[in-house]
Amino acid sequence: MTGVLGTAAERAKRNPDLVWAVTRIVLLLCVFKVLRVPGPDVTSDIDQIYRGWFEVLRTGTYPLDDVTWQYPPLAAVAILSPALLPFLDYAAAFFVLAFLCDALVYGLLRYTGRRQGRSPRGAWIWIAGVPLLGPTAYARYDLMVTAVAVAALLAGARRPGALGALAGFGAMLKVWPALLLAGTPRGRATFRSWPAAAGAAAGLLLLCVLAAPGALAFLNFQRDRGTEVESLGALVFHVARHFGWEGEVRMNFGSIEFLGPYVSSVSTAAMALTFAAFGWLLLWRIRARAFATSTTADAAFVAVLLFTTTSRVISPQYMIWLVGLAAVCMVHRASRMRRPAHLVLWATAVTQLEFPIWFSHVTDSDPLGVALLLVRNGLLVVASVAACRVLWRQTVTEPGLARPSIPAQREPRRTTTPAAAADTAASRR
Repeated sequence: MTGVLGTAAERAKRNPDLVWAVTRIVLLLCVFKVLRVPGPDVTSDIDQIYRGWFEVLRTGTYPLDDVTWQYPPLAAVAILSPALLPFLDYAAAFFVLAFLCDALVYGLLRYTGRRQGRSPRGAWIWIAGVPLLGPTAYARYDLMVTAVAVAALLAGARRPGALGALAGFGAMLKVWPALLLAGTPRGRATFRSWPAAAGAAAGLLLLCVLAAPGALAFLNFQRDRGTEVESLGALVFHVARHFGWEGEVRMNFGSIEFLGPYVSSVSTAAMALTFAAFGWLLLWRIRARAFATSTTADAAFVAVLLFTTTSRVISPQYMIWLVGLAAVCMVHRASRMRRPAHLVLWATAVTQLEFPIWFSHVTDSDPLGVALLLVRNGLLVVASVAACRVLWRQTVTEPGLARPSIPAQREPRRTTTPAAAADTAASRR
């Protein structure tokens, strides 16, 4: 039996395209409800929320009175994109487009991994990570945003301007791709990528504002969010419920959140932790002495990992961001992010267990639900610390130790020949 499994594993390793195809067929069967995943139906938001936004956006305005619309204005492009496939109903078209974005990311990673100095490990991270999240990966538009981010980082290795333009485009889809610029090398790469990102984002924002009213309404809705039940800070209330905490769990601003005493304090603490994380990133950028070929991808991975872990909202689909960035890191042979990348994969697997499979246990704060969150969020914390240490060591500590020390110059030793001694004695007479 062991020999059969070993042979199958070797064959799978030699045929990544086949493994990708099989896992994606299973995902499509899940979102089309041929196969059923236990727990709540993760595809219901497509029909109940996304389709509603689609109908509003078609009228030429943003959802002005819908507090669940908490996304930058270019998110309208993702919501309207199923119109590209008019022969399918909205949900089916959305799933097909998500599948195509998945295929695009895999193709980019596979192609890049074959080049000199690159590795196929990145493609394997993507092959494994998406199905580990389950049907949620195809039932949210985050996979589309991740495709833009992966394309930006892969293009940025040679074209900083393309990295900046795609990062700016991605930021107008869902903000976090702006963090892709955290690790651009000083000099030409930064001077080309950062202005390109700012210009692309500003131009797209202006276009959206002029095109339809309500383009900036998402700012107020996002600001009023609380502590979501799956976040790191929520663990405080999951435990406190067993000691008589007088609060509740209910839908609020589009997610299941804790409401009650001290929630605002925990939300403020989470935001403070996020600011502290960004302060560390700023310090790192100031202190960094050497930028390897993988540093831009590594720093982007660290930045988004810190942002996700410390956020007051950790929705399951956020894991697809981390899987995509981890895959880009692993494309580079110079990257040392292997351990954090694998921790992210484990966290992604646990995420599918806590949502949707056993989400009722999470909302009830029972021992199983609390244990799942402790494991998933613990893995994210460990991955964050490990990734920060790797990035700091590779770009700050080791380049400093590698600087050759300049020995103190000693005065040349004088040698006296017999002839010189005779001349000296004659001069003294």
